[in-house]
Amino acid sequence: MKLVIASDHAGFDLKEQVRANLATAGHEVVDLGAYKCDPGDDYPDFAEKVGEAIKSGVAPRGILICGSGVGVCVAANKIPGIRAGICHDTYSAHQGVEHDDMNVLVLGARIIGSALAFELAHAFIGAKFQAQEGRFERRFKKVLAIEAKYQARERSAKPA
Repeated sequence: MKLVIASDHAGFDLKEQVRANLATAGHEVVDLGAYKCDPGDDYPDFAEKVGEAIKSGVAPRGILICGSGVGVCVAANKIPGIRAGICHDTYSAHQGVEHDDMNVLVLGARIIGSALAFELAHAFIGAKFQAQEGRFERRFKKVLAIEAKYQARERSAKPA
């Protein structure tokens, strides 16, 4: 699978390890930074890079890593069409895709180690959205409707 990956300084070392692990397993991994550990970088910048790359078709899914995972998860979910979830267990990593069509896996580098991160990434990549099960498709459409509703409100609230 082709995917994009990014992290801030707090997730840099784990990102490098996950990227290498996935590449060794035969996946095409597009690295969107950080390219060095710079304590002055800001996690929203990397969340936006991953979201934009997915929206523009660079890859269908992505992985984001920061210290806790919370910051990049919050930022990524501000981008319409991005469904990011923090996962620190393998069930959530595959179930988030299967039931909720999660397209960004978020990891907290200060929460988990590399061995678990590898397992989570592979569970995420190996999962497929189970649209054929009506309840998941129905729920997913409701999530999209919520997103569209608030996007429309934002557009109508802006002055001309």
